[in-house]
Amino acid sequence: MSGLLALLDDVAAIAKVAAASVDDIAAAAAKAGAKAAGVVIDDAAVTPKYVHGFEADRELPIIRRIAIGSMRNKLVILLPALLALDHFLPQAITPLLMLGGAYLCFEGAEKVVHAFAPHADHEVQKDFDTKDPAHLEEEKVAGAIKTDFILSAEIMTIALATIESPSFWLQAVTLAVVGIFITIAVYGAVALIVKMDDVGLHMAATGRTGGGRALGRGLVLAMPKLMALLSTVGTAAMLWVGGNIVIHGLEVTHLWAWPYETIHHASEVVAQAVPVAQGFVTWAVTAALDGVFGLILGILLIPLATRVIGPLVARISGKPATGH
Repeated sequence: MSGLLALLDDVAAIAKVAAASVDDIAAAAAKAGAKAAGVVIDDAAVTPKYVHGFEADRELPIIRRIAIGSMRNKLVILLPALLALDHFLPQAITPLLMLGGAYLCFEGAEKVVHAFAPHADHEVQKDFDTKDPAHLEEEKVAGAIKTDFILSAEIMTIALATIESPSFWLQAVTLAVVGIFITIAVYGAVALIVKMDDVGLHMAATGRTGGGRALGRGLVLAMPKLMALLSTVGTAAMLWVGGNIVIHGLEVTHLWAWPYETIHHASEVVAQAVPVAQGFVTWAVTAALDGVFGLILGILLIPLATRVIGPLVARISGKPATGH
């Protein structure tokens, strides 16, 4: 009898440890997901363009294929690679984060420049002139998965840097949870956004009440504005997150602490001048100044990326250099 009670005590202890581990994983995953929110927003904003121009019945299958590729990127390639890097060469994590942050600044700045000085994307036009829809779909899915790989790498690296646990397995499980959750959230939202105009058309055509039909028409009219807003929010998030990552990395590596210290001081001064919501004001000022820094850095990187790195990659790969 005493042996059975001891066994039950051991089982209860194991259950408590398991429950605590689940709580730790959930808390760490939530924290990591929040840190990567800016990149997630951009991921959701970028993806709908890959189904533009296709028949409505191909939109969800294309999104499903991209989502599967995204899950493969995160769980099969990035998760083991980042865990190995964190174990054997942890000092490389911050420089990698900074490199990814600089890329986000470049992407965000290029979108801002394009908004003020729009130019035709001849490569995209050439793609859509193809006579083979199946070939076009394959190219678009492959291109989306490649773009997702860059964003997924940034998300997973941010998540890994956020996880504070000495346990390798807790890190691995948390990182996997973050990857799965973010992929489902992003591509679930993308599917909803892409099909919302079809839902609106159906409601406008078949609604049984005038209010239902009006709501359907409202959805159809609202979708272009929603897409434009999502694109703007995604660009702002890229500049904010990218700038923040680079600034924090410069401070942590002791390369240049002035931007971090200046922004931190400015946010505190502004917050002290406001009698309410000082925490929010501190965050808002910090995010805005991080975004300004990200925009300036991105603009400086555009000539380097387009005139040096792009042609160099094209020469190595044997493919012609193209703009975004």
